[in-house]
Amino acid sequence: MPQSDPAVPPRGSALRHALVSFGLAVFWAASAWTAGHVRTAPALHTAALLVHLVSLVAGFGAVLAVDYVGALWLFGRRTLCQVLDLAAPLHVPIWGGLAGLTLSGILLEPRLDSGLTRLKLVLVLLIALNGVQALALQRRLAHYGDRRPPRPLLLRGAASALLSQLGWWGALLIGFHNAQG
Repeated sequence: MPQSDPAVPPRGSALRHALVSFGLAVFWAASAWTAGHVRTAPALHTAALLVHLVSLVAGFGAVLAVDYVGALWLFGRRTLCQVLDLAAPLHVPIWGGLAGLTLSGILLEPRLDSGLTRLKLVLVLLIALNGVQALALQRRLAHYGDRRPPRPLLLRGAASALLSQLGWWGALLIGFHNAQG
Protein backbone atom coordinates (compact mmCIF):
# COMPACT_ATOMS: atom_id res chain seq x y z
CA MET A 1 0.00 0.00 0.00
CA PRO A 2 1.57 3.34 -1.03
CA GLN A 3 2.19 5.91 1.68
CA SER A 4 0.65 9.33 1.31
CA ASP A 5 2.85 12.35 0.90
CA PRO A 6 2.70 14.35 4.17
CA ALA A 7 3.19 17.57 2.22
CA VAL A 8 -0.15 17.01 0.49
CA PRO A 9 -3.29 17.50 2.61
CA PRO A 10 -5.74 14.58 2.67
CA ARG A 11 -8.60 14.63 0.18
CA GLY A 12 -11.57 16.68 1.36
CA SER A 13 -9.63 18.53 4.05
CA ALA A 14 -9.79 21.88 2.23
CA LEU A 15 -13.59 21.71 2.05
CA ARG A 16 -13.82 20.66 5.70
CA HIS A 17 -11.59 23.55 6.78
CA ALA A 18 -13.57 25.99 4.64
CA LEU A 19 -16.84 24.83 6.21
CA VAL A 20 -15.43 25.07 9.74
CA SER A 21 -14.03 28.53 9.00
CA PHE A 22 -17.38 29.63 7.57
CA GLY A 23 -19.16 28.31 10.67
CA LEU A 24 -16.75 30.20 12.93
CA ALA A 25 -17.30 33.40 10.95
CA VAL A 26 -21.09 33.02 11.25
CA PHE A 27 -20.77 32.36 15.01
CA TRP A 28 -18.50 35.40 15.33
CA ALA A 29 -20.92 37.65 13.41
CA ALA A 30 -23.90 36.40 15.43
CA SER A 31 -21.99 37.00 18.66
CA ALA A 32 -21.05 40.54 17.66
CA TRP A 33 -24.62 41.32 16.60
CA THR A 34 -26.03 39.85 19.83
CA ALA A 35 -23.53 41.81 21.95
CA GLY A 36 -24.93 45.02 20.47
CA HIS A 37 -28.47 44.11 21.54
CA VAL A 38 -28.01 42.68 25.04
CA ARG A 39 -28.35 44.59 28.29
CA THR A 40 -26.92 42.81 31.30
CA ALA A 41 -27.86 43.10 34.98
CA PRO A 42 -24.90 44.04 37.21
CA ALA A 43 -24.66 40.59 38.85
CA LEU A 44 -24.66 38.86 35.47
CA HIS A 45 -22.08 41.33 34.19
CA THR A 46 -19.81 40.47 37.14
CA ALA A 47 -20.25 36.73 36.52
CA ALA A 48 -19.53 37.23 32.81
CA LEU A 49 -16.36 39.14 33.70
CA LEU A 50 -15.19 36.24 35.86
CA VAL A 51 -15.90 33.75 33.05
CA HIS A 52 -14.08 36.09 30.65
CA LEU A 53 -10.97 36.17 32.84
CA VAL A 54 -10.97 32.40 33.46
CA SER A 55 -11.39 31.80 29.73
CA LEU A 56 -8.49 34.14 29.01
CA VAL A 57 -6.24 32.30 31.45
CA ALA A 58 -7.22 28.88 30.03
CA GLY A 59 -7.11 29.78 26.33
CA PHE A 60 -4.18 32.16 26.19
CA GLY A 61 -2.25 30.20 28.81
CA ALA A 62 -2.48 27.09 26.63
CA VAL A 63 -1.41 29.09 23.56
CA LEU A 64 1.61 30.42 25.44
CA ALA A 65 2.56 26.90 26.55
CA VAL A 66 2.41 25.54 22.98
CA ASP A 67 4.36 28.47 21.57
CA TYR A 68 6.97 28.23 24.35
CA VAL A 69 7.63 24.55 23.63
CA GLY A 70 7.64 25.38 19.91
CA ALA A 71 10.38 27.93 20.60
CA LEU A 72 12.32 25.29 22.54
CA TRP A 73 12.11 23.07 19.44
CA LEU A 74 13.51 25.89 17.31
CA PHE A 75 16.50 26.06 19.65
CA GLY A 76 17.00 22.29 19.56
CA ARG A 77 15.79 21.74 23.14
CA ARG A 78 12.69 19.68 22.18
CA THR A 79 11.78 17.37 19.34
CA LEU A 80 8.97 18.08 16.93
CA CYS A 81 7.11 15.07 18.34
CA GLN A 82 7.33 16.58 21.83
CA VAL A 83 5.87 19.85 20.59
CA LEU A 84 3.03 18.11 18.78
CA ASP A 85 2.36 15.78 21.73
CA LEU A 86 2.03 18.82 24.02
CA ALA A 87 -0.10 20.78 21.55
CA ALA A 88 -2.66 18.06 20.84
CA PRO A 89 -4.46 18.05 24.22
CA LEU A 90 -4.09 21.81 24.64
CA HIS A 91 -6.46 22.44 21.74
CA VAL A 92 -9.33 21.80 24.17
CA PRO A 93 -8.47 24.66 26.57
CA ILE A 94 -7.50 26.90 23.65
CA TRP A 95 -10.83 26.46 21.86
CA GLY A 96 -12.75 26.34 25.13
CA GLY A 97 -11.10 29.57 26.23
CA LEU A 98 -11.86 31.24 22.92
CA ALA A 99 -15.49 30.12 23.10
CA GLY A 100 -15.75 31.27 26.72
CA LEU A 101 -14.26 34.65 25.84
CA THR A 102 -16.68 35.08 22.96
CA LEU A 103 -19.80 34.04 24.87
CA SER A 104 -18.96 35.96 28.03
CA GLY A 105 -17.94 38.95 25.92
CA ILE A 106 -21.50 39.20 24.66
CA LEU A 107 -22.65 39.85 28.23
CA LEU A 108 -19.98 42.47 28.91
CA GLU A 109 -21.79 45.00 26.73
CA PRO A 110 -18.85 45.94 24.50
CA ARG A 111 -18.87 49.41 22.99
CA LEU A 112 -19.27 48.42 19.37
CA ASP A 113 -19.05 52.06 18.27
CA SER A 114 -15.40 52.08 19.35
CA GLY A 115 -12.78 51.46 16.69
CA LEU A 116 -10.61 49.62 19.21
CA THR A 117 -13.47 47.28 20.13
CA ARG A 118 -14.12 46.55 16.47
CA LEU A 119 -10.40 45.85 16.02
CA LYS A 120 -10.56 43.46 18.99
CA LEU A 121 -13.47 41.62 17.38
CA VAL A 122 -11.51 41.29 14.14
CA LEU A 123 -8.52 39.96 16.10
CA VAL A 124 -10.75 37.35 17.73
CA LEU A 125 -12.00 36.23 14.33
CA LEU A 126 -8.43 36.04 13.01
CA ILE A 127 -7.39 33.98 16.05
CA ALA A 128 -10.19 31.51 15.37
CA LEU A 129 -9.52 31.23 11.64
CA ASN A 130 -5.80 30.87 12.32
CA GLY A 131 -6.66 28.12 14.79
CA VAL A 132 -8.43 26.12 12.08
CA GLN A 133 -5.41 26.21 9.81
CA ALA A 134 -3.08 25.53 12.78
CA LEU A 135 -4.95 22.28 13.45
CA ALA A 136 -4.51 21.27 9.82
CA LEU A 137 -0.84 22.22 9.96
CA GLN A 138 -0.36 20.18 13.12
CA ARG A 139 -1.81 17.10 11.40
CA ARG A 140 0.56 17.56 8.46
CA LEU A 141 3.58 18.09 10.70
CA ALA A 142 2.74 14.94 12.67
CA HIS A 143 3.42 12.88 9.52
CA TYR A 144 7.06 13.88 9.67
CA GLY A 145 7.70 12.50 13.15
CA ASP A 146 11.03 13.93 14.16
CA ARG A 147 12.23 14.44 10.60
CA ARG A 148 12.61 18.06 9.59
CA PRO A 149 9.51 19.22 7.70
CA PRO A 150 9.90 21.20 4.47
CA ARG A 151 10.67 24.88 4.76
CA PRO A 152 7.20 26.04 3.54
CA LEU A 153 5.52 24.15 6.41
CA LEU A 154 7.99 25.58 8.89
CA LEU A 155 7.35 29.10 7.59
CA ARG A 156 3.60 28.49 7.78
CA GLY A 157 4.01 27.35 11.38
CA ALA A 158 6.05 30.42 12.28
CA ALA A 159 3.51 32.71 10.62
CA SER A 160 0.69 30.95 12.42
CA ALA A 161 2.41 31.31 15.81
CA LEU A 162 3.17 34.99 15.14
CA LEU A 163 -0.41 35.72 14.06
CA SER A 164 -1.71 33.88 17.10
CA GLN A 165 0.49 35.86 19.48
CA LEU A 166 -0.36 39.19 17.84
CA GLY A 167 -4.06 38.37 17.94
CA TRP A 168 -4.18 37.20 21.56
CA TRP A 169 -1.95 40.00 22.89
CA GLY A 170 -3.75 42.62 20.81
CA ALA A 171 -7.18 41.51 22.02
CA LEU A 172 -5.94 41.32 25.61
CA LEU A 173 -4.44 44.83 25.52
CA ILE A 174 -7.54 46.32 23.88
CA GLY A 175 -9.75 44.59 26.46
CA PHE A 176 -7.55 45.96 29.26
CA HIS A 177 -7.66 49.45 27.74
CA ASN A 178 -11.45 49.32 27.37
CA ALA A 179 -11.87 48.17 30.97
CA GLN A 180 -10.03 51.29 32.16
CA GLY A 181 -12.53 53.69 30.59
